[in-house]
Amino acid sequence: MKLWTIGEVCKQKNISIRTLRYYDQINLLTPSFKDDNGRRYYSEKDLFELEKIIILKSLSLPLENIRDLLDKLTYKQILISHHNYLQDQLTKLQTSISHTASLINMIDLEESLSWEQVTKLVQNSQNTPKKWIDYFQDNEKAFLQETIPNISNNDKTTQQYISLLRRIDWCIQNNIKAESQEGLRLASKLMEISKDTFQGDTKLMEQFWEVRKLPTSETGLYPISEEILEYVERCIAYAATQE
Repeated sequence: MKLWTIGEVCKQKNISIRTLRYYDQINLLTPSFKDDNGRRYYSEKDLFELEKIIILKSLSLPLENIRDLLDKLTYKQILISHHNYLQDQLTKLQTSISHTASLINMIDLEESLSWEQVTKLVQNSQNTPKKWIDYFQDNEKAFLQETIPNISNNDKTTQQYISLLRRIDWCIQNNIKAESQEGLRLASKLMEISKDTFQGDTKLMEQFWEVRKLPTSETGLYPISEEILEYVERCIAYAATQE
């Protein structure tokens, strides 16, 4: 039978000797074997018990509660609980990453970003992140969720749209007409990206554009000013006259 000394267990589990001795003192985990010199050894069963203790402790359970659970829960049951806990933590972490990416992209879009704007946009992303999807058929939803740029992402397509929005806003601020060579370039680039995004499905692209123009409170999409949306439509309309 394989046995482990307290030092070997500490090294293997990255736990202090003081902690293991405390567990022994409160009868939470007592080494199963003791030699003639009084030296104690841990068995494989003891190590499984220690693993259960470590996992339960990671769930923020007090030691007195852990003692009660050790004999009631199998190692598999504890692993399942730990797995569910980690999944919950992962969801929270992914949400935090998503919100952080959103703020980074918002700063790229807005020259001056107030705290009220940040609060409003973050709350909007938390409360209504996918309401826009309800405007589409079931067979379209999965495709759109995969392809539509999301401000919480940092993928190439999202960055291209952000760059276009910034350029459009610059044109508006500098009184550059949509009916111009710059407007033609913007329309061409926008149509190119949109064609890739919607994989050539013109009908779906037009349907999404109509949803895009609805109030943010109804869609949950990143708010784009009516001025920018109108400028885009004028660019596209002008481009159509030049074909």
